[in-house]
Amino acid sequence: MDKIQLLQERKAKIAAVGKEIRERITALIDEDSFVELSAFSFSKNDFYGENAEGEGVVTGFATISGYPFYIVGQNYKVLDGGMSKASCEKIVKCLDTAEKNETPVLYLLNTHGVQVGEGVTVLEGLGKLLMRSTQLKGVVPQYVVVDGDVYGSAAMLAAIADFTFFVEKKSVLAINSPFVLSAKAGKNLPKEEVGGAKALDKTGLVSFEVAELGEVKDKIVSLCELMDMPVIDAELNESVPVLNETVTTENLMTIFESPMEICANYEPEVKTLLARIGGIAVAAVVFAGGEDGVELNAAKLAKIRNFAEFACCYHLPFVTFTDTKGICPCACANNSRVMKEAGEYLEILDAIGTAKISVVYKKAIGLGYSLFASKSVGFDYTCAFANAKIALFDSVQGAQIELGNEKADKTALAERYADENSDPVNAAKDGYVDAIIEPQFVKQYLIVALQMLAR
Repeated sequence: MDKIQLLQERKAKIAAVGKEIRERITALIDEDSFVELSAFSFSKNDFYGENAEGEGVVTGFATISGYPFYIVGQNYKVLDGGMSKASCEKIVKCLDTAEKNETPVLYLLNTHGVQVGEGVTVLEGLGKLLMRSTQLKGVVPQYVVVDGDVYGSAAMLAAIADFTFFVEKKSVLAINSPFVLSAKAGKNLPKEEVGGAKALDKTGLVSFEVAELGEVKDKIVSLCELMDMPVIDAELNESVPVLNETVTTENLMTIFESPMEICANYEPEVKTLLARIGGIAVAAVVFAGGEDGVELNAAKLAKIRNFAEFACCYHLPFVTFTDTKGICPCACANNSRVMKEAGEYLEILDAIGTAKISVVYKKAIGLGYSLFASKSVGFDYTCAFANAKIALFDSVQGAQIELGNEKADKTALAERYADENSDPVNAAKDGYVDAIIEPQFVKQYLIVALQMLAR
């Protein structure tokens, strides 16, 4: 047989089987930049009596707006995207190469679970894949696109990755079949209400929800620019006069350049942002508690801890914009992981090797001050707005305890306590706060601090 003709026939068959996944990959990468790896690999699944062309996964490398990436794309057309030991090993081989070349990995996931018939063998493959992905965490960035249904152990890749994208109205992620989960709950829910982006609002798994793959590409490029170019030219002497008029979270957000909020639908009172301040890339936590300030719980602290770990791994300055009254004073918070999460956050904070900066823009009360503004936990620079409150207790509670007059008018006591005890000058005079500032100049103070401390 003519070997060239045979090669052409084999390539045509592989291309036909993987047509859709290759189109999805093409939508994300630069034109004609994809180089496939292990293209001719296949095995036979005895249970189905079919060949697993390409092992049901396409791997290779490409560029996205010039940034190099290794690509892993599950081919749903092969046995419903079923995972096998061979497909896991093919992905692991790609991850090994990504680590060797210090190159990020992009996964497009679409699977209904494992290939039936392999038994425990496929579980060994999955264990190897998940451990290899875990070992890459903090070494090279990993991006997951939930590009359809992702059921079973492969869903764990979304939990390990640095960023997970859900394509709107299409993506469903579940560690078990959503139909089984729905039935267990005695309900008949559509799969999107079990594993869609909005249904997973308590998991912290949804970094971004996007309309289509083109938006994924834009966000990946923005993330790459932030991490690859930590400093760019920017306006260095810009004030924000509106902050002198009204200090709100919305007004505060105007100090950021090109902000990207991560996990926006998870614990929205705590915003985690990748952005620039004066052209310097930062990982910023913004407490958005409205008039009352944020009360911390285990979920909020877990979100902050995960984000602080990301900042630590990729050497980004960590900046907190603090407005918190400390841990929620309720029995359910007390009987939760809230204290463990606070302790684990402190471990990560201690490991961050670049600048740690705190801006107390509203309240830093009790443990809220200790965790997010204190010099003793490692913040290099702390400033406070002139009208901020830093104290052991919040106003009314503190007034009754420290001023010792339970019979007096609570409003009057609170005002007196705020003036006498919560004024940030009290912390500044002992050297715990470096500067008391007019809110409108916060960006200028931050730029100076970042230029001195970031490295």
